[in-house]
Amino acid sequence: MVGLPGRGQSRVTDKVRRYLSWQQHHTKTFRMNNGRSIASRTDSTEKAEVFENERASFIRENLALSTLDDLLEHLLFQGGSVGILDALNLTLERRNALYKHVKEREPKLGIVFIESMCDDVQLLETNIASEIRSPDYEGNDPASSLADFKKRLRAYESVYVPLGFYEEEKNMQYIKVIDIGRKTIHHRLQGFLTGTIASYLSTFNTSPRQIWITRHGQSYDNILIKIGGDSDLTEVGVHYASALYKFINRKRAEWDENQQLRHYNALEAAQDSWPGDKTPPNPDTFGDGESKNFCVWTSMLKRSICTAKEFEEDDDYDVMAWEMLNQLNTGYFEGLTFEEIEVRFPEEHAKQRADKLHYIYPGVGGEGYLQVISRLREFIREMERIKDHILAIGHTSICRVLMAYLLDLTRDDIADLDMPLGMLYSVETKDDGIELHAYRYKEDASDFMEVPSHLSSQRL
Repeated sequence: MVGLPGRGQSRVTDKVRRYLSWQQHHTKTFRMNNGRSIASRTDSTEKAEVFENERASFIRENLALSTLDDLLEHLLFQGGSVGILDALNLTLERRNALYKHVKEREPKLGIVFIESMCDDVQLLETNIASEIRSPDYEGNDPASSLADFKKRLRAYESVYVPLGFYEEEKNMQYIKVIDIGRKTIHHRLQGFLTGTIASYLSTFNTSPRQIWITRHGQSYDNILIKIGGDSDLTEVGVHYASALYKFINRKRAEWDENQQLRHYNALEAAQDSWPGDKTPPNPDTFGDGESKNFCVWTSMLKRSICTAKEFEEDDDYDVMAWEMLNQLNTGYFEGLTFEEIEVRFPEEHAKQRADKLHYIYPGVGGEGYLQVISRLREFIREMERIKDHILAIGHTSICRVLMAYLLDLTRDDIADLDMPLGMLYSVETKDDGIELHAYRYKEDASDFMEVPSHLSSQRL
């Protein structure tokens, strides 16, 4: 990674790592934050003067190489596919040293520099304001903290050399990300992974919105415990669809009201933060107080489409059916129960139980979870690109894969996530992670009740 403080570098890093990990590439991030603090701090805050300290500079350069060695251990000896060095790496000297160090250890390793830049003055000022409200400056006077941060920033800017002519002259791969995805620039990208990263970085945004995930209402095949198929909803499933529509309507209105309140509170907070502060609220964090568009996405199967029937009839929702959201294709086993598969195909049943993630159902069109992940790549990029609310009405395998991405779960979690009928999940992205809410359908009340999420929360 390359970039000045306050440019969204860590957010870009986290998003790339999450996406590649979800794509089953063993990816880890290696950060220098703790070491930087040891090398640079003189008291409770980082003072600008330390960046002119030769000893501290020497320590930081050695720390960068030491952190890079940890990354190389991950790639060369621990089965890693991708390692991300999350550090500023502002100078040609630092980047050359890192490049040379990697090639000396393993010449075949691919290297791509990713630079996060910010041309949007409003976004940059808001990011800086956020920095001085961080724990690093806790308990300090805001005005003096701002002055110190900007002094440090000027010190960084005095040595900063953006990616460009030198890297192009040396045929180095790089990606520039401007304003967290508004614009990207590529140079000499080679290979599938770098292309995947570049494509992903051109889509995501930080706009506040909610992403809702649920399975369709109960179908006739659900009653018979058959896998696959394309059956209609039962009466219970129709009632679920109606309750879902009413509940989402209510939650959408609540979100709009809360967002307007956050917007106006942000305006007041920005004006009152410290004398002379005119920092505007970040529209990607607090919004503009206006209601958002709402997309409802279904599969091409009847039970999913019928669950969205009342949304389709409401002009305030944009409903679209996606083939990518179809249930995992079980090949020859479509329409069977798992008990029937166990009796008639015991070897296949044993293989599936032993390794659900890698198992592929036999027969024409048969899939496994890795194939589902692959076909959902474009769906995820579209989900990251748009700023609208989204309700995805899917199936067991689809909901598992989508929730694994949103919650940043490991590959070992995907195939075993419990995704029962009647559960509805809301995921809202925050600056410090995500906010997850789970709701269970109560058939007797024809409504949803919030419940503690049964999904793993330790990675949220």
